[in-house]
Amino acid sequence: MRRSVRIANTAVIALIFFGGGAVKQSSFAARAQQKTASAAEVKIDNFSFGPAAITVPVGTTVTWTNRDDIPHTVVSTDKVFKSKVLDTDEKFSYTFDKPGEYPYFCSIHPKMTGKVVVTN
Repeated sequence: MRRSVRIANTAVIALIFFGGGAVKQSSFAARAQQKTASAAEVKIDNFSFGPAAITVPVGTTVTWTNRDDIPHTVVSTDKVFKSKVLDTDEKFSYTFDKPGEYPYFCSIHPKMTGKVVVTN
């Protein structure tokens, strides 16, 4: 019950702050939803991407972190994105602005593959 009250109070405050109106409220809700789903992580470890496939909404920034002891890259098969060579604990990030499927691989170890699926 308390959570419902807090959510209702937050909505009222948002309406006051943004000047009221359904259009303003819906844009506030959309921005809040985007912030909660704006980041995802993929670990590079033991010659694999984990998770190997990830599904995210449009606007999400995916960050790959190399946890392996040897260098790796993250390269889109359709040349949408390409990282530099990542040493241990280095990161590469890319923000996906369009829906679609984005397969990728490590150019140093081409058998290492993964995929990002971006939805509306």
